[in-house]
Amino acid sequence: MSTRTSFRDREDAGRRLAVKLTRYRDEDLIILALPRGGVPVGYEVSRSLGAPLDVFIARKLGAPGHEEFGIGAIAQGGVRVLNTRAVEALEIPEEFIERTAKEETEEIERRLRLLRGEGRPEPEVRGRTAILVDDGLATGVTARAAVEALRQGNPRRLILAVPVCAAQAAELLRPEVDELICLERPSNLMAISLWYQDFYQVEDEEVIELLERAQREQQVERSASGP
Repeated sequence: MSTRTSFRDREDAGRRLAVKLTRYRDEDLIILALPRGGVPVGYEVSRSLGAPLDVFIARKLGAPGHEEFGIGAIAQGGVRVLNTRAVEALEIPEEFIERTAKEETEEIERRLRLLRGEGRPEPEVRGRTAILVDDGLATGVTARAAVEALRQGNPRRLILAVPVCAAQAAELLRPEVDELICLERPSNLMAISLWYQDFYQVEDEEVIELLERAQREQQVERSASGP
């Protein structure tokens, strides 16, 4: 892979992604980032388009003894997607799936409280153009759960925007959204980190700081535009 096709960091990826989203600037937008890695990307999109930023959380459901292998995912609001072929092939019992889904649901709720705070209302997507952002998609299973959950909120338009996405995942996700925007679509992704020169570990503190910064910038913009 040449450096010509890679991103300097998540901020660079977000700015380049925002260029492809400029035509939506005048719509009633909301940017929803998958934490943690999607938030620095989403912040740059939010700032470029002058749109509010929030998080939307989905968690992978891992196979027994191999948590890194996703057999499905669950998103806030309780939406669950499963890789039924993998579940059947591995003969994973229903009770394991239910227990894991319960644990991950509790983790989603915990992370929402941590990242968004206790008093902040859920983002309203009804009738709006919702842009779901991440730093990259390998299997796309968590993004698919998030997309299904967001669909239940009845957005006017749902767009999935990522800097890099495995070609197979792109084919699976494209029919699920109104538009899939992916700057790089390799047939052999290998690892998302290989597409970034600096793929540092994003911490919760950075996510919280970026969400608060985006909120302050929105308040300033509203004040400047008047009543």
